[in-house]
Amino acid sequence: MSSELSRPASGRIAVYSGTFDPITLGHEDVARRAARMFDELIIAVAIAHHKKTRFTLHERMAMAAEALSAEGSRIRVLPFDGLIMDFCREQGACAVVRGIRNLTDFDYEAQMAAMNRKLNPAVETVFLLPQAETQCISSTLVREIAKLGGDVSQMVSPSVADRLRTPPLQA
Repeated sequence: MSSELSRPASGRIAVYSGTFDPITLGHEDVARRAARMFDELIIAVAIAHHKKTRFTLHERMAMAAEALSAEGSRIRVLPFDGLIMDFCREQGACAVVRGIRNLTDFDYEAQMAAMNRKLNPAVETVFLLPQAETQCISSTLVREIAKLGGDVSQMVSPSVADRLRTPPLQA
């Protein structure tokens, strides 16, 4: 898996963006399935100035790269800041992939898709449902369960679970 800023000369590129704080098995499922639909999938890890994240940008990118390393060069992990449609334009992407767990997600994501279409009509939004066994997993719940000493091994990959057991660095 590559994390360089280079991109292929051609091919259908999709972007799967998020904070990924941390990346969960649901995120991984959506990413793997999306990678089979496109020539390349970029995991766009948001810098997230507006959120207080548990993990740094570098840690979140490393976790995503490690969790998806078996997918090889079809998936790249890159940081992004600003509008996702600007990032898609810069990367030559034709689609944005969004995971939908429930109706609340769908309502929010449908509004975002409509706004993104106004910003860049050339980029389609593709909604994917995670596998049923991962639909209840959210990064927020995983962080909370881990913080309280709960077992998150069925919600995240082993390397992510290890990182969640390590106390966060104090700012």
